[in-house]
Amino acid sequence: MTDGIRPELILASASPRRVDLLRQIGLVPDCIDAADLDESPRQNETPRLCVARLARSKAETVAARTANPALILAADTLVAVGRRILPKAEDRATAERCLRLLSGRRHTVLTAVCVMPSASWTEGRAVERLVETDVTFSRLTDSQIAALLDQGDWQGKAGGYALQGAAASVIRYVGGSPSAVIGLPLFETAQMLRGQSFRFLA
Repeated sequence: MTDGIRPELILASASPRRVDLLRQIGLVPDCIDAADLDESPRQNETPRLCVARLARSKAETVAARTANPALILAADTLVAVGRRILPKAEDRATAERCLRLLSGRRHTVLTAVCVMPSASWTEGRAVERLVETDVTFSRLTDSQIAALLDQGDWQGKAGGYALQGAAASVIRYVGGSPSAVIGLPLFETAQMLRGQSFRFLA
């Protein structure tokens, strides 16, 4: 980096889960600036295209309003069953519908990550990664579904569950990145930042 200057790291997300994950690898964002976009899928948009578009749009939105030299880190996570995108559960009824759909079957969690420089950080470049993780639930009984809902950690979660929460007791298989399911694939994110000569864990 020029003259030892280190750009700021801006997390374009208000998710406390992503903040905690970054801390796990020794990174604390200099600033948190949530993009606050409409995250609704577009008509006929596939899960892969949707999640990549949202991560990129979050990064672009924050980069456009950042004056300081900075790297903007944005991510988006969604749960898909085939081409069907499951919603973020904002109420108990939505979470229950998601859990009943996921019961006893495999689904895919897609997390897209975008690292983008602000206009004043000329040494940076925009990079993107898409991480897919297979997750399989055991067959859930009505009482298990009720217990998961009573825990309350489904609130605001894609697909109506949190891997780091009570649902871990009924998930049979995770094929891929557990941290991506939680909200940020740590290995890929670290590689992207190191590729920008952003030093940490040194």
